[in-house]
Amino acid sequence: MAATALAIQQFATLSEEECDVRIRAAKAMLGERLVILGHHYQREEVHRHADYTGDSLKLSRLAANSNAEFIVFCGVHFMAEVADILSRPDQISILPDLAAGCSMADMANLAKVERAWRELAEVISPDEQITPVTYINSAADLKAFCGRHGGIVCTSTNARHVLEWSFARREKVLFFPDQHLGRNTAYRMGIPLDDMVVWDFNKPLGGLMPDQIRNAKMILWKGFCSVHQMFKPQHIDQFRARYPDEIVKVISHPECSFEVCEKSDYVGSTEYIITTVTESAPGTRWLVGTELNLVQRLHERNKHQGKSVHFMSPTVCMCSTMFRVDPQHLVWTLENLVDGHVVNRIRVPQQEADEARLALQRMFEVL
Repeated sequence: MAATALAIQQFATLSEEECDVRIRAAKAMLGERLVILGHHYQREEVHRHADYTGDSLKLSRLAANSNAEFIVFCGVHFMAEVADILSRPDQISILPDLAAGCSMADMANLAKVERAWRELAEVISPDEQITPVTYINSAADLKAFCGRHGGIVCTSTNARHVLEWSFARREKVLFFPDQHLGRNTAYRMGIPLDDMVVWDFNKPLGGLMPDQIRNAKMILWKGFCSVHQMFKPQHIDQFRARYPDEIVKVISHPECSFEVCEKSDYVGSTEYIITTVTESAPGTRWLVGTELNLVQRLHERNKHQGKSVHFMSPTVCMCSTMFRVDPQHLVWTLENLVDGHVVNRIRVPQQEADEARLALQRMFEVL
């Protein structure tokens, strides 16, 4: 075992080919002590080394049920936090690059949400009237906030069931950090847009009048995904006009705007998008409104059936923070483990983890 951890600077100039060889060698040496998780949006040169691939919650649950001692999450910070919360005490959650965050998650921090809760208390009784719902794309302390206040966590797959659970208990929902998932889900449940308001966390009382808060069923946090914001209704119109004589289908993630989702043939999570495209008829042409790496992977895996999968935006955009987890950081992480050193461990404080786990458990019970 090396006396000190290997420095990342030693790996910065490695080629992709060198990294590939060394990652495979380190994986072989660590064996069942290691599990690598690869999110759907991860770059291909990292994604190929994952033992499990999928969305963040699915991956965390798979890792927790494995025999692995080390959980290396090739994703972003909140994902590694969920892995730590759900894993056993003897498991260690690791993020190869601590700079891999989530701009959407950062739009709702604990200080802003607690301030909103206090301001809402000036108008109504939030602990009696509001269920706080946080998208899984959020920090652990916000999941803990929901745990303390009778709230719950949701994913893009189960958001409808979670909202149904929430409204069965209290008349209103505070939904953060992504306004679009909340709006698109609630609208498809039959809640009118007029019953939804947007809480601007940079303004007193969210920029709302007291009567707007009293009358609202959905209070949507003014947050969004920078990638899914790139997709516009005109992109769909232009695509359909380009292929008037073909079977054209449009599928979008619910983090897209309301207007994009209304023009889409299908709306759903990353897992739903993958399944829907994969199971579609040969020869179908798809326009997909979600992250570029996933769309490119879908195209490669379906082109042999004559399917064509297109990225919705004419501008190249990807999850830039997840892109920080590169092969160089992955091999650095693994070779340190081989040498007996844990780098970039993600550890959620015990009380925070317990409260966050409570909010997650409520979600599991809904399912």
